[in-house]
Order: sequence, then structure tokens, then C-alpha cells
Amino acid sequence: MVVNVHQFAQWKRAGRTIAVLTAWDYLSAQMVQAAGTDIVLVGDSMAMPVMGHETTIPLTLEEILHHTKMVRRAIQNTLVVVDLPFLTYHASRSAALLAAGRVLKETGAQAVKMEGGYPDMVETIASVVRAGIPVMGHVGLTPQSVYTFGSFQKQGKTDEDAKRILGEAIALEDAGVFSIVLEHIPSDLARKISEKLTIPTIGIGAGPGCDGQVLVTSDLWGLSEWQPPFAKTYVNLREQAIEAAQQFCEEVRSHQFKL
Repeated sequence: MVVNVHQFAQWKRAGRTIAVLTAWDYLSAQMVQAAGTDIVLVGDSMAMPVMGHETTIPLTLEEILHHTKMVRRAIQNTLVVVDLPFLTYHASRSAALLAAGRVLKETGAQAVKMEGGYPDMVETIASVVRAGIPVMGHVGLTPQSVYTFGSFQKQGKTDEDAKRILGEAIALEDAGVFSIVLEHIPSDLARKISEKLTIPTIGIGAGPGCDGQVLVTSDLWGLSEWQPPFAKTYVNLREQAIEAAQQFCEEVRSHQFKL
């Protein structure tokens, strides 16, 4: 079955939860598709574990286009969503349309993800949707705003912030997004938003009350040196890979390696 954006609201009504994983190249995309993920997200999160940056901010549009092309070559029927990098869609609606359009035209991805739900951003997202480009929203902890927040801390902990995030989610639904990521917010707030919206919510560090969940795959596989407190690690491939490489080096140096 070919997954498309129209199915997600139907899945929400049917109570079918949505699994989302990230990918950054052909190999990682092959594996997450084989695992049966519903959405493959080419996330700007790759800037940190894959590219070595301290935040997602340095990632460029050209870089994410390059990585998305690798991911897309591996994907058959799964929906591919791509993060628009920092400052590729903030300056103007025309800039947002150009960046989102390049993603679809040059990579074959089917949707983009854009952070923020303040009024100007909602209008920008609405203009992208009106142009025929599916958009996934993102509220709560928005990593591209890390310098505004001061750190990757949980959002929506006060009544005022919770009310703001709920309002942003509603505004984004009205703007036409097909789903919304809720990142690192209290679980009761995430559940309230999920119950309020007719489109699905995808949680990350937002508790079990969302309509789906997303993990950064390098966290899930235990590849990252550092992981956020809300990441769940299912296997420590980093440790296993280092041990395998050490064994190779030892065999070579002791003249025990045989092809």
C-alpha cells in the first residue's frame, strides 16, 4: 500500500497509531522502511549526530536536499517528509514556497515539516499548503528556536505556555497541515491537543496520548554519543560497532586477520 497524507486523518479516526522514524542516507532509509515505519522523516536532527553540529541551525537547504535524495532512492511506498532547515522559510512566504518546492521537485519527497505556530508562521505555512505542498507542523520544543529557549528544555509547563501551544496547534490545523509534531511537552497537554484536533499528533517526549510517535533513529539504535532525556534506545549499536572495529584492528596488528 502506498502511504499518502490523506490517510492519516482516517487512521486517527480509526484509532490506528502512526510510527515515524528518521533517516539520513540510503542505508538508514532501507532499514527503517524494512521495519515498517509509516513515515520516514528526513529530519534536521541529522545536523547533530550525523554531521557533528551542536544544534540543528547550521544545516543548509543544499545539505538536506543531498541527504533526502539518498533517502528517497531507498523508499518505495512509505511517505517521505523533509524538515525545512532554519531560515529557509522564515524570511518570507516566497522563500518558504521556493524551499518547499525545491524539496518536492528535486528529491521526490511528498511533504515538508515546518516549525512554529505563531501568527506569521501560520500564514506562511498556509501559503505553502495552498500551493499544493503538504506540510507537517511542529510545536512545543522547536529545536530551531533553541537560542530563544536557552536550552532543549521541556515547553508548556506553565498554564500560559500550555494555552499558547494549544492555540498554535489549533491554528496550524486551520492552516491545513496534515499532522503536527508535539515535542517535549507535558503528557497531559499533548493528550489534550490530540483530543482537540481532527488531524493526528506525532509525539516525541510528549507521552503516550498522541496519535503517533517519532524517534530519531540514531537514538533508537544507540548510535549517538549524547541522547536527549526523552529518547528511547532499543539497542546499543555504537558500543557493538566500536567493539567490532577494535577486534578488526587487533586481528590486523597481530597478523590474525584472514579474508
